[in-house]
Amino acid sequence: MDESDGSRPPGPADDPDSYVERIPTPALAGRVRTVWVQQTGVRPYVQRNLPTGGVELHCPLGGVPTVIGPLTTAKVTLLPSFSTVVGVRFWPGSAAPLFGVPFDELVDRTVPLDDLWRHSSAMRLGELLAAEPGPQSALATVQRVLIDRQTRAADPDPVVSAAVCRMMPWQPVEIRDLSSELMISSSQLRRRFLPAVGLGPKALQRTLRFQGYLALAQAAAATSARRPRAGVADLAADVGYADHAHLSRECRRISGLTPHELLGGGSDTCRCAHDHAASYNSFLGASRRHAPVG
Repeated sequence: MDESDGSRPPGPADDPDSYVERIPTPALAGRVRTVWVQQTGVRPYVQRNLPTGGVELHCPLGGVPTVIGPLTTAKVTLLPSFSTVVGVRFWPGSAAPLFGVPFDELVDRTVPLDDLWRHSSAMRLGELLAAEPGPQSALATVQRVLIDRQTRAADPDPVVSAAVCRMMPWQPVEIRDLSSELMISSSQLRRRFLPAVGLGPKALQRTLRFQGYLALAQAAAATSARRPRAGVADLAADVGYADHAHLSRECRRISGLTPHELLGGGSDTCRCAHDHAASYNSFLGASRRHAPVG
């Protein structure tokens, strides 16, 4: 549950909702962490979106596409009943050229795509999605539109991209030392981060550490039938938290909940019962690819 947590008021057991994540098409893998489809049942759905360090594109079928800017704390929204949303979750620092706006203008905001793209482009995307026969074909259409836009967009800032890679969990680094590695001052690094990521380097590092904990927790839950389950303290230490109290403080600051409340009692499962394997596997893979060899 590394990007959202849902809860529903009491109701009939036959009131289904679904959330399915997939890895993006290879052409978008450098910018996109995961794509997803969410559908609600007969009752509205309370959605807790957690900071990931990146932005998200949400496209409700029959509605207005929106961009969720970089979050610093959880954002709770209510999804209407009988709704379908297809979405794209971007890697930090990768998406600003696709949307044409400095991301520090979008922090903790939800804006209509129409405000960022030409009106005709945003309207066209909405029309294309409304004409699709189902959510999977709509998701494929969103990705095709992004691929087309990518061919005409600038590449991400290479300095920011290199810094984000170094800031992934399992490789603790001081921002001062990172700046030296990249041969840039700390103030210059921050100036480049704000338009590209929306957050400063230190804020992003804290978010990525929390994402690392959530990814490890879900991976541990998924494999618990095959090997002993790692304890909360072990997982917290693996991503750089000093102790469980440190994790708990950061969890409450970022999500508004304790680890127990957020993850559903066992501190290692998504309480909304959604499968986030595509998201946490891609995050763990990226983190470990960029971990230094010791």
